[in-house]
Amino acid sequence: MTRLSLALVLPAAPGASGWCAPSGRGARSPPARPLAVSSDRVNNPRPSRTRRRAAEARGFAHPPDDAEAASSARVSPLGGRGVAVAALSALLVAGQAATSPAPALADLAFGASADPSPSPSSSSSSSSTTSFVYPPGDPSFGLPSLVPAGVASDLDAEESSNVRLFEENTPSVAFITNKVLARVSPYSLDATEVPRGAGSGFVWETDAQRSIVVTNFHVVRDASEVTATFRGDPTEYPAKVLGFDDDKDVAVLEVRPGGGRRLRPVPLGRSSALRVGQKVFAIGNPFGLDHTLTTGIVSGVGREIESAATGRPIAGVIQTDAAINPGNSGGPLLDSSGRLIGINTAIASPSGAFSGVGFAIPIDSVKGIVEQIVRFGRITRPVLGVTLAPDAALAQLLGPDAGRDGGVLVLGVARGSPAEAAGIRGTVRDGATGDVIVGDAIVGLRGKEVRNSADLYRALDECRAGEEVTVKVRRGRGGAEESLRMTLGEKVTKFAT
Repeated sequence: MTRLSLALVLPAAPGASGWCAPSGRGARSPPARPLAVSSDRVNNPRPSRTRRRAAEARGFAHPPDDAEAASSARVSPLGGRGVAVAALSALLVAGQAATSPAPALADLAFGASADPSPSPSSSSSSSSTTSFVYPPGDPSFGLPSLVPAGVASDLDAEESSNVRLFEENTPSVAFITNKVLARVSPYSLDATEVPRGAGSGFVWETDAQRSIVVTNFHVVRDASEVTATFRGDPTEYPAKVLGFDDDKDVAVLEVRPGGGRRLRPVPLGRSSALRVGQKVFAIGNPFGLDHTLTTGIVSGVGREIESAATGRPIAGVIQTDAAINPGNSGGPLLDSSGRLIGINTAIASPSGAFSGVGFAIPIDSVKGIVEQIVRFGRITRPVLGVTLAPDAALAQLLGPDAGRDGGVLVLGVARGSPAEAAGIRGTVRDGATGDVIVGDAIVGLRGKEVRNSADLYRALDECRAGEEVTVKVRRGRGGAEESLRMTLGEKVTKFAT
């Protein structure tokens, strides 16, 4: 049987003098070193009896030198569990001695054996004792302090800043629920309102009567009813959709909190001044876990994603590694000062969960959309007045060489549109032969090359309604390129007030 005996020597109670030796003889020891742990000699487990007796006669808790330490204190091999128990118990006794009057001597002995039945053959030659001596008032030996239950941990400067940012902005973040009418049972004709999905939003502006909440269009798309919930208030407030821009995946809601509650808007920042490496914070409701904070950095700027509703490109998007998951859509992306710099919108992931690449619509491109909807109840966009073919249509109709040249094939031209006035031709079918007569392919707009529909939409986003621009087209099969002057039209989407 192997045994471990651990003797812990503590300083005397306040007012007592001297040190107590573990032998119990009351011999006064000279000042001890910060920590002395005796150990066995590997090749000589049997200590020198003469040296041990000499050390005990002098009353030392441990021999004054390493040679005597090796011979006077004996350690038996013990499994890791027994050592851990002995060390933990020593710490607990030390904590009690530091906080309350303690006896002059505290001895703690734990035994563990590999063989459950004691062996009578075990003798002092196969058992040993390890002695620890701690000098009073000297923390250098590294004994951890025991923190009383209920004491809050101290925060460093960065943690305090993060907590303050979260507490200041979380009341401005909404939990958005999209509800639709559905038949719960196939045997019932009654339609019941059921949640279709959930997302996030944030307060844009507020007054005494209402609050304007901004979110993603795909969060509220096809909803029969939308509700908003705020932190600290379980009430689901009805949210009216004031308007949306499906091309940019932005929707504007109106919420009227009860009880005279006035919500705080999120302060606006600037996305155009962002730099890669800046710290950012995302607040939202991932997987329905309301008001969750994640943090990361700006991983990239100037990215491009497609609108979830229309497939049109959204340019200038912010890339971040702050965790964004389903339910974060529509929530705010904040800088380290708590200012709004983007709307969390999408992730790049093969599994549907966050994989380190998230995207947020820059706030600079959102401002104009929200202001048009709130102030005028409509969205105005420049238009050409054409119907475009899919990007692969040129290669299918004219061969791979035409597809390599790029451009967007015009399928149709609206009557009275700017495109008709400029002379752009659409694709038609010959009624007599049934052959397809290929129309114009737009290859440039406003001096910018157009190789696909994304290039065309991107160039069009930079134009204004009523602006006169140059459109470059390639005529028919293998035709030459021509430049046409066009005054852009205006597409107005009005919303009920």
